[in-house]
Amino acid sequence: MTIRPPSRTARVLLPAAVAVVLLSGCAQAGDAASDTPTGPTLTATPTGSPVTVTPPPSTGPVPSGAVSAGAGPAAGTLLVSDFGSDTVTFVDPARGATGSVRAGTAPYGLALGKDGRAWVATAEGVAVVDTTTRERLALVPYRTDTGPVTTGEYRGGGMGIALSPDGKRVYVGVNVPGGNGTLEVIDTASLKVVEVVDVGRRPFDVDVSRDGSAVYATNHDSFDVTVVDADSLDARRVEVAPYGTEGGLGSWLKPHYTAVRPSDGKLLLPFEGERLAVVDPATGRVAIESMTANTHQHGATVTPDGTLFAVGTGPIDPSEDRGPSLTVRSPEGVERVYPLDGPHEDVAVSKDGGTAYVTGGFTRDGYWDGLSVVDLASGEVKRLAAGSRPLGVVVF
Repeated sequence: MTIRPPSRTARVLLPAAVAVVLLSGCAQAGDAASDTPTGPTLTATPTGSPVTVTPPPSTGPVPSGAVSAGAGPAAGTLLVSDFGSDTVTFVDPARGATGSVRAGTAPYGLALGKDGRAWVATAEGVAVVDTTTRERLALVPYRTDTGPVTTGEYRGGGMGIALSPDGKRVYVGVNVPGGNGTLEVIDTASLKVVEVVDVGRRPFDVDVSRDGSAVYATNHDSFDVTVVDADSLDARRVEVAPYGTEGGLGSWLKPHYTAVRPSDGKLLLPFEGERLAVVDPATGRVAIESMTANTHQHGATVTPDGTLFAVGTGPIDPSEDRGPSLTVRSPEGVERVYPLDGPHEDVAVSKDGGTAYVTGGFTRDGYWDGLSVVDLASGEVKRLAAGSRPLGVVVF
């Protein structure tokens, strides 16, 4: 591992009193998470004028049948997973929520297929949603035993999820409370789980290589990424722990989300707004580069030109760390940091690369029911009410 030291000494363990107040659960998987919002929800249109958005009711019984033909959502429409409910919500970036579809308990990650189907990792199974008719077509149950269906940060069931480039397979990371998780492989034609692969603890994120030959499960509580060969399903563990693993489940300095760099297929994992782990999945080698936001980081994505977006959720220690933010890092390593109001979880970018949508759901307390809309040229940030504790987000 090649390490470039950050500007200050790294914390290995969090100051306990501060941690409990600010991020009381990202580290230790033994305490129950509260699902009650802390404080009022701010509601605004992108122009800043007050508005109240009330989504239409969720759909009723699950219909049967294939994906329907017809025009899908308008380009630029967003779909978010409502971790605080059992729905996914369609969002017009100019107006807010335009409708919701019942998916399953506590939906987490989202993947959008070219055929208009959305795949949603819930506590109950993977929901298949027709985004044209706005109906749930199926709920694919997990083969892994995850215990009772619950809600909150440590609930069992699906977390990260991704589609193969050819659309034939869905890969979902399944959390097993108190133990190692699995990667379940779903055949998109039969809507059945066809394979199960053992991975690490709490697979926050799942990604696929551009050519579809490898799948990557980012495992929060075991400090690693599981690299899975898509054909043989052979799995290798790559430790990604730029601060070390001292403290185990009690450590805060763990991987959360991964972005696959388009230029060379390497994995980009931001840590604490201080260190970027660059993982070569072929060799398992990890290089560390410096980052500048100095805040606890969760969601990450990368645009086709190699620009990295990383969500800062807020300080672990307010005496040393900065507040919530969005980091935009160029392929050359130049960063611009956009301050945000309150914790956020994940991010998606408009097709033209000019706007970032950052979900306000967050896996811990402090979340809110909406998104921050960031104009990347001007730096202006608008808050848009939408969904119920939205975590995952995709752009049509």
